[in-house]
Amino acid sequence: MTNSTSKTASMDRSYDPSLAPKLTFAIGHLVIVLISAWLVFFDGWRITGLWFGREWSLTDPERGKILLACAALYWLRHLVTLFYLLKRKVDWNEVWGLLVFFAIFEIGLVLVGGGAFRSETIDLGWLDTVALVLLLAGSYLNSFSEIQRKWWKNNPANKGHLYTEGLFRHSMHINYFGDIVLFIGWCLFTYNFWTLGLPLFMTALFIFSHIPGLDTYLAERYGEEFVAYAKRTKKLIPFIY
Repeated sequence: MTNSTSKTASMDRSYDPSLAPKLTFAIGHLVIVLISAWLVFFDGWRITGLWFGREWSLTDPERGKILLACAALYWLRHLVTLFYLLKRKVDWNEVWGLLVFFAIFEIGLVLVGGGAFRSETIDLGWLDTVALVLLLAGSYLNSFSEIQRKWWKNNPANKGHLYTEGLFRHSMHINYFGDIVLFIGWCLFTYNFWTLGLPLFMTALFIFSHIPGLDTYLAERYGEEFVAYAKRTKKLIPFIY
């Protein structure tokens, strides 16, 4: 049953278990990860190439395996978000749209980084270490900031108040910043710098769409608490913006 109704930036923020869409989302995402695994471990890219009359293969399968592990970690974090953190309604359009997006970038990054479009293997080096550190740091910022807020909101004494503690002290939207950081690391690991267009696109989407809509919703809900928080806290990037 829906307890309250509100919409922000075309997103329905009313409370709803949305069990069927969430299960579909989780299973669909798992299928994407399994397709990526088939491409890496079972030479699925070569088989796909044969269907089109060409001999393709992953020239850098070790890098592909690590990128697959990144996708698996992202799926596990997605499960936590769907079934522990997320209380708002999840509609079917959101599920199908994001599944298409997930399929494009998760399978795409495995193929690009795994060497489907190049002939040489790239040895693991210092840039890969930086990339994986960024991915893990971004995952921490995104997931743990949300978990901290969840724990805080579970306290009845905090009902009706705006959460401004934990990692959210450093940025009003530290969870979005975490997403940007992890995708920068994920894309860097492919050694194809065109893929950095993905975190660039996400940053623009956050700044010009998600954040304005969410800020409007928070200002309406929390009033002066939000105004004071916005005055003393950077919007997205700690210490900068």
